[in-house]
Amino acid sequence: MIAEKTITWFAACRVSDVPANGGVCVKYNDTQIALFHFTRRDEWYATQNECPHRQQMALSRGMIGTQNEEPKVACPFHKKTFSLVTGECLSGDECAIKTYEVKVEEGMVYIGVED
Repeated sequence: MIAEKTITWFAACRVSDVPANGGVCVKYNDTQIALFHFTRRDEWYATQNECPHRQQMALSRGMIGTQNEEPKVACPFHKKTFSLVTGECLSGDECAIKTYEVKVEEGMVYIGVED
């Protein structure tokens, strides 16, 4: 029998706490999560905050943009880019990052984490 994954939604912050076309770091228990408001696309994304190259907690400070219509974030230190949708490294490396579901309700941003 395959166990079904359950999602726990936690209130990460207010919409106004996240800069337009930028990111912030939020914490859930001991996990740092990078939360992005891609206002040019009117979309929200969340990923792990740790860049896999040198294990630096920095992705929330990265620049967001698109590559072939794919929303992406670039690590501020190494400039490696990752898909904000799938977590795949778009710079040709084998590494990937974890992504999380995001929803906005009544001015609050919620991130879904798997239990």
